[in-house]
Amino acid sequence: MPQTVRALSYLPPGVTRSGDEPRLALAHDERRVRRRLLTLSDGTGVLIDFPTPITLEHGSALPLDDGRTLGIDARPEALYAVTGRDLRHLMQLSWHLGNRHLKTEIESRDGLPTRLKILRDHVIRDMLLGLGATVAEVTEPFSPEEGAYAHGHAEAPHALLNR
Repeated sequence: MPQTVRALSYLPPGVTRSGDEPRLALAHDERRVRRRLLTLSDGTGVLIDFPTPITLEHGSALPLDDGRTLGIDARPEALYAVTGRDLRHLMQLSWHLGNRHLKTEIESRDGLPTRLKILRDHVIRDMLLGLGATVAEVTEPFSPEEGAYAHGHAEAPHALLNR
């Protein structure tokens, strides 16, 4: 009979782990958790019950009460990759997406935005094309910006980092 174990805390990406831990791939909306029961491929349930909501980042991990560590991966999703003619145009496109409160990931290189990723929506695609954007269908991991009212979990005083 499958067992249920508890997640004890959150380890952000970059924390050294064994590399042989079980892994679980979750979509962007499945990685925002406070209280949730996840199921591993072997049927084991993993109960997450944290005091505040957090976003499980790609490459992060959850130490479990049975001594194992569960690695978290961002599952590839059906997205549009959006690019503009130049940086100013890309910023204008991002404004239009934000004005519609759309979940958006901003990719950058050398500190400058290079492309945006959004969930596929043909109406939004047509709007972006009408604004002169280049829009390509991609299937990739998605880690959208949290938004103005989200509270980050990487700050030193965060409860999950001080357990």
